[in-house]
Amino acid sequence: MIFKNDDLFSRTLITGSGGMIGSYVDFGIKTDRKILDVTNLKQVFRVVHKYRPRAILHLAAFIGVGQCEQNPEQAYMINSIGAYHMALAAKEIGAKFVYVSSSVVFDGKKDASYTEEDAPNPQNVYGRSKHIGELVVQGMLKDYLIIRSGRLYGGDPNGAKNLVAQFIRQLSQEEIKAASDKMCNLTYARDFVAELKKLITENKKGIYHVVNKDACSPYDIAKEIVETIHAKIEVVPVTEAFAADALRGNFEVIGVKKLKSLRSWRKALREYLEVEILMSKGNAAMQFKK
Repeated sequence: MIFKNDDLFSRTLITGSGGMIGSYVDFGIKTDRKILDVTNLKQVFRVVHKYRPRAILHLAAFIGVGQCEQNPEQAYMINSIGAYHMALAAKEIGAKFVYVSSSVVFDGKKDASYTEEDAPNPQNVYGRSKHIGELVVQGMLKDYLIIRSGRLYGGDPNGAKNLVAQFIRQLSQEEIKAASDKMCNLTYARDFVAELKKLITENKKGIYHVVNKDACSPYDIAKEIVETIHAKIEVVPVTEAFAADALRGNFEVIGVKKLKSLRSWRKALREYLEVEILMSKGNAAMQFKK
């Protein structure tokens, strides 16, 4: 069955819409933590019963591998218990449930891409809290989508926790140190939302991986940013450049088995940098050039 877009998307309730992914969502009933705190069950049911959505897009999450290690209680409360609360409300009103997860649910020890059929084995608090959310959704609901991304990026890089934003903020320094011994996928949030909309429209169910094509290392990403921005800064390859990287496996690459691959990570990253960063800042981008 294929839904009529106008009805389905206008009646989709979105949690955590103030975040990076939410900034690209152009549909639905948007809520943030002030309106809908997913850790508050009474509030969850009050809001869900008020709007009675046909679908719930659950974006609210406590992100950042390092931050989750430092604040495990908050990570589990938001990522696991929050998912349970939202799934419980979705079950009561019969709404489709869309849960955004991550490649971090895998252990990073495999020597090939993880597919949707591989068993998760998270190695850090963030991964475990998201995996519990997946299990909750699978155990409670029949009409669900679990969509795993690679390392998401997009939106305003100021204060953002994602890897691309970290590198952009370092462009005014003398050098950027980036791990060359770890492989991952990038996922441009704009591409992610576009694919997510297709999956919802086609009434897909189950687990899907949505990443930009081809694997890369943080070093590859930093080099691409520097070359695209034309910044005169050296990118130095190191091992485990960031504390958070030490909490990740060396091969955090997920394969796309059920869907066609999105465009290449390089093409998507260049568009983000050229359209959203350089053009939005105008000549301010010159500050990155030594």
